[in-house]
Amino acid sequence: MKNIYKIFVLLLICSIFVFGNSKKFVHGQTSDDINNEVKGLNTEIDTKKSKIKSIQEQQAKYAESIKSMQNERLTLNNHIAILDNQMESAQLDIEIKNVEIDKTQLEIQKTDIDINDKNKEIEKEKEHIANVLRLLYKKNSTTPLEIMLVNQSLGDFLNQVRYLEDVSSEVKDSLKNVENLKSQMERDKETLDEQKTSLEGLKSELLAKKDTLNTEIDNKNNILSQVNSSEKQYQSLLAQAREEQQAVAADISSIEKKVREKLAKLQTNKLQFNDSGIAWPVPKNIITAFFHDPDYPFRNVFEHPAVDIKAGQGSTIRAAASGYVARTVTGGAKGYGYIMLVHGDGLSTVYGHVSKIFVKEDDYVVQGQAIGLSGGMPGTPGAGPLTTGPHLHFEVRLNGIPVNPLNYLP
Repeated sequence: MKNIYKIFVLLLICSIFVFGNSKKFVHGQTSDDINNEVKGLNTEIDTKKSKIKSIQEQQAKYAESIKSMQNERLTLNNHIAILDNQMESAQLDIEIKNVEIDKTQLEIQKTDIDINDKNKEIEKEKEHIANVLRLLYKKNSTTPLEIMLVNQSLGDFLNQVRYLEDVSSEVKDSLKNVENLKSQMERDKETLDEQKTSLEGLKSELLAKKDTLNTEIDNKNNILSQVNSSEKQYQSLLAQAREEQQAVAADISSIEKKVREKLAKLQTNKLQFNDSGIAWPVPKNIITAFFHDPDYPFRNVFEHPAVDIKAGQGSTIRAAASGYVARTVTGGAKGYGYIMLVHGDGLSTVYGHVSKIFVKEDDYVVQGQAIGLSGGMPGTPGAGPLTTGPHLHFEVRLNGIPVNPLNYLP
């Protein structure tokens, strides 16, 4: 009789788990209400996905237009048109990330509903089981099983139920499935939270990109005023920039060779590269132009041999590695100012658009030492012609040949 009684209890428990009420109530909401809410969220999510696709199609058109203009001869109007298109594309980038953030928030909301709904169902089943057992056992007969089943913690409830030898494998499987589902949904929510954080970061980067492009547009307007909207004067500035870039490249190559020959003759230990790699010369920030950047506005005039790092006018420039100061050029009121350091292992670094210089040629500097101030604001000392705004032009050279600095920076 005792075994029959236990089987009867187990059958009741199984029936509660498997054939529980078909319509659950959660804070006044039926399962139908919750399903409708989830369907609504899915519809909104699909709408966001469609909007993202539409924006991406617009971006593709801008990218094609920019590429077409970049292949044309660089003119003043062409240059401004490229910047305008880049601005529109950046605004679309920001819009698309905003939509993705909205979509992620909807997905998080949907997951929260699923988790809360399942938790309420588990608690309801737990309460049903406890009530059934209270009816089966006599009023004054308190059993260990009842004590465990009325625990408030779902975790404690699940852990304690596992130790009940009389619970059928079907009930155990049901509990395990519920636990696994709850764990999976919680992991999904964590993943979505991480995605939201990532998207917020991307949004900040894109806003900074928009700010950078706004600055470039302002600077180009400055150029327009300098050349009085004259194509002839603009081409003159391009020619000046080309000549200056060629002169700087030749000077850097020549002086590096001389400095290394001079160092080799010294009765001292060979210059070695003992630093912990190459450090950022200014605080790590947004790269506004990459090494050999295909989108560099003056690529048809000369290749970009560096990375441009966004830095406020007058930011402190620090030696990326220890070495000797090979060249310092102030640039004067309108010329290009730069500093060149020679390091061990055939490496050298160049810091362009400097507004002030703290070191002298032949000085030895250590990694992290302040060597000057950044510039790049049009019309300021050391900025040079056709500058795109405050930033640091940073080159890394290996045996005199420019290489991608991002391959060396941490």
